[in-house]
Amino acid sequence: MARKTTAQPDAVASIIEEWRRERPELDTSPLEVLARLHRTFLRYSARLTASVEAHGLSVAGFDVLTALRRAGRPFRRTAGQLADSGLISSAGVTLRIDRLEKDGLIVRERDAEDRRVVRSRLTEEGLAKIDALFAEHLENERRMLAGLSPAECRQLARLLSKLERSITEADAGGAR
Repeated sequence: MARKTTAQPDAVASIIEEWRRERPELDTSPLEVLARLHRTFLRYSARLTASVEAHGLSVAGFDVLTALRRAGRPFRRTAGQLADSGLISSAGVTLRIDRLEKDGLIVRERDAEDRRVVRSRLTEEGLAKIDALFAEHLENERRMLAGLSPAECRQLARLLSKLERSITEADAGGAR
């Protein structure tokens, strides 16, 4: 027979209760979602960072390598394309590329037709490293999501996409 457990209030519930006691006139309902999202992100980020650093990479370096891997053969992109590819900010792309090149995971190549264009390309060592690390990364993420059913994961993904759009629209309307 399955044992029934009573869920204890989480940290966010305690925070909300304290605000209700101290400032009952405030609507603290945004904390129900966004404070939990923030706490979840911090835990996720710590696990991601530990996993990536165990392989001698920074999260930023991991992002560059995954962007190059997703590009498909010959696994190369310009610095601008890397910055536009998703998770990498343009400000630090060159520093990340320098470090990955020094580590032998990528090489820079000048375009044969336009010598001004420089592309970063995964080396065989870089390809092997990111293929192994990304498979490990996905398994780590599966473990983190193990408490949710596949249907709940799909629902959460849809809701998070909707939340991102809502935040983007709020940004476009001007932050207060």
